[in-house]
Amino acid sequence: MKNIFLSTNSLETYSQWVKNALLNVGVSEHFAVAINILVNLIVYLVFLLLVGYILLKLFRKIIETLSKSNKINFQKYLKNTGFSRYLAYLIPMLILSNLTARLFMPYPIISKFLVVLLNISVGILFILLIGSILKGIENFMRSLPQFKDKPLQSYTQVLSIFVWGIGLMAIINYVAGGSIVTFAGLGAASAVLLLIFKDTILGFVASIQISVNDIVRIGDWIEFNKFGADGYVINISLATVTVENWDKTYTTIPTYSLISDSFKNWRGIYDSQARRIKRSIYIKQNSIRFMDEKDLDQLRKIERVKNYINHRQLDIDRSNEAINADKSVVVNGRNQTNIGIFKKYIDTYLKEQTGLNFNFSCLVRSLAPTENGVPIEIYCFSKRTSMAEYEAIQGLIFDHITAAAPHFGLEIFEAPSGQDIRKLQTDK
Repeated sequence: MKNIFLSTNSLETYSQWVKNALLNVGVSEHFAVAINILVNLIVYLVFLLLVGYILLKLFRKIIETLSKSNKINFQKYLKNTGFSRYLAYLIPMLILSNLTARLFMPYPIISKFLVVLLNISVGILFILLIGSILKGIENFMRSLPQFKDKPLQSYTQVLSIFVWGIGLMAIINYVAGGSIVTFAGLGAASAVLLLIFKDTILGFVASIQISVNDIVRIGDWIEFNKFGADGYVINISLATVTVENWDKTYTTIPTYSLISDSFKNWRGIYDSQARRIKRSIYIKQNSIRFMDEKDLDQLRKIERVKNYINHRQLDIDRSNEAINADKSVVVNGRNQTNIGIFKKYIDTYLKEQTGLNFNFSCLVRSLAPTENGVPIEIYCFSKRTSMAEYEAIQGLIFDHITAAAPHFGLEIFEAPSGQDIRKLQTDK
């Protein structure tokens, strides 16, 4: 403190010397005072910038040294938070706040104005400093595996709003001379804050529910049709959730909507290492028929269904003999159909695929006929969950099935094209 007072006395002596020098050269006292104030303000500004610059370099060097000598890389986590800059300017502002009253003692109005202005600046810098520390803590926690996919930014924003609220109320109370901090004032301020920050409060509550219930994580693939979002969650903040869509556009969703509306989260396919394949091919109904012995002999050449046809036909023959079925009419008794054998072929083919996950259901089934034919649905799960690998496995399966259908006397439905219609007219 002694050094501060010595500096103050030196500045006072300097200020008086400037004033006397101006008076000696014939400047009126009014202008001498004004010029003296201007000179002092310039000295203030130069002092602030010089000391701030030195401290900024010093603090960055200290943080860099601490980062090298410690397992925690402070420099990495405090980067782009403004911590060093706020701290570097906070100290000279505190010093200047103490010097101002003495330096401008002959000018009480200016002195009071500068002291208030400097104290407000100190308060704002202190709020910003706390905010930078919170951001650094967020960066550090995000580097930990257990917090990497958590909505940390939401909590940081809530704490920042709380700090700013307390800080601004303290600043306003200081400017007003300490007359607004009453129970009535706090009640009114609370009501106003609740009204202004309604969406923020809802977002904060939603962020807690999202985190506690593990509804959404950063990196999840979600599909939210209401907002046109379909892609990966890249950020969860207090007010919005940002989704990077597959077409590389971005969609922002109100955080509260994730608990008030319905959406689809595809995280399960990655956790289970299985992605569902559910697709149908449509068989023309007039291509479905019973198989006679000649047809069965032809299909026995297909290795995947040879044993099935033999065992199935043996069981059918025994059943027909037991009921003495008149096989001169093909619909009597039991018969094999080309679609039934084809479904067994597909089932056998699927079980040979190493890219499928058989810990989950794998089946081939006929669905209700439609105007496009009889749907044969393939329902199974791929081991690969990435889009490229998943589509490759699915494409391989359906390419093979489509090509195999004609070998069973089955036709796949396809709407007639213009060429088909012209051919039909030509044939006529």
